[in-house]
Amino acid sequence: MTRIGIIGGGAWGTALACITRRAGAKAILWAREAEVAEAINAGHGNTIFLPNVKLEPGITATTDIADAVDSIDAVLLVAPAQHLRAVVSDMAPHLMSNTPVVICTKGIEQGSCALMSEVVTEILPGSPIAILSGPTFAAEVVSDLPTAVTLATESVGLGEQLVAAIGTTHFRPYISNDPVGAQIGGAVKNVLAIACGIVAGRRMGDNARAALITRGIAEMARLGMAKGAMPQTLMGLSGLGDLTLTCTGMQSRNMSLGQALGEGRDLEEILSERTSVTEGVFTASAIRVLAETLDIEMPICNAVDDVINRRHDLNKVIDDLLARPFSIEGHTK
Repeated sequence: MTRIGIIGGGAWGTALACITRRAGAKAILWAREAEVAEAINAGHGNTIFLPNVKLEPGITATTDIADAVDSIDAVLLVAPAQHLRAVVSDMAPHLMSNTPVVICTKGIEQGSCALMSEVVTEILPGSPIAILSGPTFAAEVVSDLPTAVTLATESVGLGEQLVAAIGTTHFRPYISNDPVGAQIGGAVKNVLAIACGIVAGRRMGDNARAALITRGIAEMARLGMAKGAMPQTLMGLSGLGDLTLTCTGMQSRNMSLGQALGEGRDLEEILSERTSVTEGVFTASAIRVLAETLDIEMPICNAVDDVINRRHDLNKVIDDLLARPFSIEGHTK
């Protein structure tokens, strides 16, 4: 694989373009924003989504999605979860049917409650699919700091090809055969990170944060296993690893949003100040519906949805969560 298209010009898409170049492949980055493509091609970097960060030389950027997928060996999908269907539909007429598609987006589609792989399979039924997920702050990846990720695919051969194409000494993909588990971990952790941010903003203490992370991963595991995920995947990089990073690092858009909410700020005001999408805001409602459909208890994720999408009083939501009946650790409903 020597020519890779990256669909999405945000911080993470730009970071993956840098990884692709470091691994020795040609990177063609599609960005919706003309100013992003122009800045990258002029050698100024991604001045909107990764300001003041130097990118790898040789990245080609375009606003024409056909150019980004022309004669490529693989495509990395990095469009926001709620826009992925539209972006893949635009890309589909220009993509060869057997081109591997690596989904790098974390989320669950609102309305359909579909995983990103289910969306892509519906639109591109002939394309081999892999999932790239794990604990990754884009700025650290661009700075070539050590990072490990999960690369999940049902084809070991495809996984090995992709590792050879994008793996470097400081960007280490670990192959998994559990695409469902990798996606559940990446989606649920964003919602839990908002909850952890609220804990920080409300100054509820480190004990509360640790309890929330632990009970949160129990929710993640219940949903994952109901969807057919392997438990060990949710204890790996794309589950526990990503959850730990997102719930402890203020580079996390989801945690920082939660902290601002916990400090009493208004959601619309917080979102209006941001250029990047905070996926947990949208995934919270989709997770709630999916969990109800599967008869899975996810009280923390439901509480986040109550605060963000149903506009319930934050103090009451916290009180109700803490007033839940005592239960047995490890129950699987």
